[in-house]
Amino acid sequence: MKIVGSNVSPRNLCAGFLLGAWCLAALAGCGPAPEPVADSIPTLRLTTSRLRGFDPAHASDQASILATGRIYEGLLQYSYWDRPYRVEPLLAAAMPEVSPDGTVWRIPLRPGICFSDDPCFVASGGKGRELVAQDFVYSILRIADLKVGSGGYWVFRGRIAGLDDFREASHGDAPTDYDRPVEGLRAVGPHELEIRLTAPYPQLPWVLAMPYAFAVPREAVEFYGSGFANHPVGTGPYVLADARQNYRYEYRANPKWTETGRTDAMPADAPTPDAGKPLPLTPRIVDAVVGDPSTAWLMFLAGQLDMVGVSREQWDSIITPDKELRPKLAAQGIALSKAPQLQIAYVAFNMDDPVVGPNRKLRQALSCAFDFDAWREFQNGRVEKPNGPVPPGVAGALETPPPYGVDLARAQQLLAEAGYPEGRDPATGRRLKLTLELGAADNPEVRQSAELLASFMERIGVVLEPSYNNWPAFLQKIERRQAQMFSVAWLGDYPDAQNFLQLFASENASPGPNRANYRSAEFDRLYRELVALPESPERAALCRAAQAVVLEDGPWILTGHPMAFGVRWARLQNYRRHDFAWGMEKYLRAAD
Repeated sequence: MKIVGSNVSPRNLCAGFLLGAWCLAALAGCGPAPEPVADSIPTLRLTTSRLRGFDPAHASDQASILATGRIYEGLLQYSYWDRPYRVEPLLAAAMPEVSPDGTVWRIPLRPGICFSDDPCFVASGGKGRELVAQDFVYSILRIADLKVGSGGYWVFRGRIAGLDDFREASHGDAPTDYDRPVEGLRAVGPHELEIRLTAPYPQLPWVLAMPYAFAVPREAVEFYGSGFANHPVGTGPYVLADARQNYRYEYRANPKWTETGRTDAMPADAPTPDAGKPLPLTPRIVDAVVGDPSTAWLMFLAGQLDMVGVSREQWDSIITPDKELRPKLAAQGIALSKAPQLQIAYVAFNMDDPVVGPNRKLRQALSCAFDFDAWREFQNGRVEKPNGPVPPGVAGALETPPPYGVDLARAQQLLAEAGYPEGRDPATGRRLKLTLELGAADNPEVRQSAELLASFMERIGVVLEPSYNNWPAFLQKIERRQAQMFSVAWLGDYPDAQNFLQLFASENASPGPNRANYRSAEFDRLYRELVALPESPERAALCRAAQAVVLEDGPWILTGHPMAFGVRWARLQNYRRHDFAWGMEKYLRAAD
């Protein structure tokens, strides 16, 4: 699902801070502190990064995913309360009906669901129309369209009969034919969708809950053209009311829900006094763009934010040595949230880069220079030691340490074998210089973490030079394969090892989620085998074997599994940390 900046704070978007999966501190961009929100309307007050837009086809980073999840919806969603995680119907009227061979999925739609009013619906004079099954056909085709350039095609590639052929036909300058029949995507009347798979794909329910599977009206895309990303039109609980880049985004409860009598409600058995009440519980959300965690913390203390992450700078003033909330803050009505996250943070090598890409020994040497204990100390213990890319607790996770842990003597030996004895190029006598791309340039923790990484490499004679970018520019460099090295994290789209292992599949190279552009025939073989299997000991063994290949090749330096630490005011009710939090703000109540 999503890339988040990892420089190194847990759960950061480019070292922005999050509480659970909600953006809670500043991420990218910096401007004046937003004006206080009027008290007359109950308002959920959060932070975000500068957004690239509100198009589900391009919702590949955490900030965009959370934003689009307020406005758009899919067939399925994650249950807010249940653990272990499970998906449930959202725009679907029931869970999919699956054929005995696992290849034909029929999904009924809820009747009477409407898109919000918008000028794009010319035929009705701007009145939003009813959602139909063809909207999902169109939306999935749009993800496949090469001209759209979505990084989300990896979730459908090779899965749906005829979809790869449609994608190939979209190549070139001619307009893409969205009316061309695709064998595996069919509207069976207005309120039933049929998906035909090329082979069983047990992960499909998870995929149908992802933003890449959200319903987008064709009228809006064609009406707004290149400006569609800034004119979102969805069926979700909120509509975009105001957008000021680098400053503030405001969302209001979707009036279409009231107009059409839509009756989404908090589950009747939910452990809250709001059980059975209509959604969304809070009529307005205001996201502030704040680049400095210190500023975010001061805004929180002033009551201008309802939640905020715990940054490194404020750690000692908020958290005790036992990692609990300081009593003086608890006495003020502040609550602490802390939990492991379904996430892996890493420094990636661009395998297309002529220096680091073809030189496995060099990558192994740099991995051996990374000092995890020092890194964890810098992070105030907010990160768990990684054995592999799959987080602990997920079937198929490794239980033994990676083969290239910190060992400076071994790093020096590998560096010499790589052709850089003592970190120098024998041809020039100069020290090897590498560039590390980072986002959120105005966040001091990003700079501090970069300096620490550079000090690790300095021990073996390698110069690591940081390059700072704002968040959109950072993502663009990665997607265009212009970054030599970059620091990010991956927050799972769904609780399955495949979602982490697909980050190494050759077919998913940039602009897909394999941002390192790693390619391995052996890994691809193992990956194809495991994807087709349900959870089982055989599948778990394949997951471990695939990770072993990756760890030997070293396209990443594993920097850890971040922990989530955040605080919130007591006025915020019904909060429960969620690893898949898009669309979940509708359950939160910002009390008067």
